[in-house]
Amino acid sequence: MELPHAALALIVAAAATLSVAVAYDPLDPNGNITIKWDVLSWTPDGYVATVTINNFQTYRQIMAPGWTVGWTWAKREVIWSMVGAQATEQGDCSKFKANLPHSCKRTPAVVDLLPGVPYNQQIANCCRGGVVSAYGQDPSGAVSSFQVSVGQAGTTNRTVKVPKNFTLLGPGPGYTCGPAKVVPSTVFLTADHRRKTQALMTWNVTCTYSQHLASKYPTCCVSFSSFYNDTIVPCAKCACGCEHKTCARSERDSKRLMSASGKSSAHAVTAVRGHVNRQSAAPLLQCTTHMCPVRVHWHVKLNYHDYWRAKVTVTNFNYRTNYTGWTLVAQHPNLDNITEVFSFDYKPVVSYGSINDTALFYGMKFFNDQLMEAGPYGNVQSEVLMRKDASTFTFRQGWAFPRKIYFNGDECRMPPPDSYPYLPNSAPASLVSSASVVVAFLVLLMA
Repeated sequence: MELPHAALALIVAAAATLSVAVAYDPLDPNGNITIKWDVLSWTPDGYVATVTINNFQTYRQIMAPGWTVGWTWAKREVIWSMVGAQATEQGDCSKFKANLPHSCKRTPAVVDLLPGVPYNQQIANCCRGGVVSAYGQDPSGAVSSFQVSVGQAGTTNRTVKVPKNFTLLGPGPGYTCGPAKVVPSTVFLTADHRRKTQALMTWNVTCTYSQHLASKYPTCCVSFSSFYNDTIVPCAKCACGCEHKTCARSERDSKRLMSASGKSSAHAVTAVRGHVNRQSAAPLLQCTTHMCPVRVHWHVKLNYHDYWRAKVTVTNFNYRTNYTGWTLVAQHPNLDNITEVFSFDYKPVVSYGSINDTALFYGMKFFNDQLMEAGPYGNVQSEVLMRKDASTFTFRQGWAFPRKIYFNGDECRMPPPDSYPYLPNSAPASLVSSASVVVAFLVLLMA
């Protein structure tokens, strides 16, 4: 049975809307990664271009082992040479008799060089192992660049064909890239800011992230507790999925499993990066009921007359991964009135006009910006002091707990709302403040 044209059009429109919605982040509506190609000069059989990867995502970075950018050449182009990056495969260059190209693959995959390479292989913003910071955390580190010399290509704006089918791993799946679009040429300022030059040709590729494409399950979960209730609300059971996951019951057990894994993959082909075997980088989790790599615990700690305090603890349950340059995003109506954050750095995330209910937290450089692997040092914590708004503040119905939590850009699994610690009926909200002050005073006396 054939569908009417109107019904078919409706289905196609709905599918298109859904695909866009999947990659849409309401807390970072304009976040994306833009890959920009600037043709700087023509060569006898092609061009030299600088490729710049700009991360415009507020709180999602690219961790080690870093980015991998791929594309399909429009014709029979080859890569003669690269500076600041390398293609992972040379491909079949047998038709070249003298100078061999760097890569003859029609679908090259390119990765960043590692730190410490010789200076003649570097350009600005290269050679960090593909690690790119989140723009909201470190704008200067949210960019990566390399230079590529392309042969068997066009030598004018009219004869150059832009590559197609761009892909981005950051470092895993989740990114979808649109087609390359020719845009007005980039204008550059010389070092003394007295002269402008411009690219001969420029095209952009925009890539957006979808957590649903990246993973079937969340990668983090949230637990709650409070001073006014003895209940500790744990992460939901199997919050991050329990199927086909190997876990270690102790640190000693984890070392045994990692050793066995290393031996079994010793002869495996190292994938994509050329330096990091992605099989050996698969998570090895501590055995828990939630089976998440990361847990975020929010504890409502103290209540004062005009202020209240929450303690946030991030714990790593992955024995194979430490999170360098981690980010944590929390959404709560009282985050618009933060008085002090004690051992994290903090920036407000203003997504819509004057609505300021979201905060970006990240570690202080050289102090706690690295969340170590699972074990005794695998956690970071801070306390947040907030000023009350008398018209909205309450401890009832779980108001003091965040609405959403993101870790490294991925939304965490929250506990069911009916499990939140409740305010005992015998302790009205107006009395809790006085009681907490008395308790705090007694603690000070005993200290």
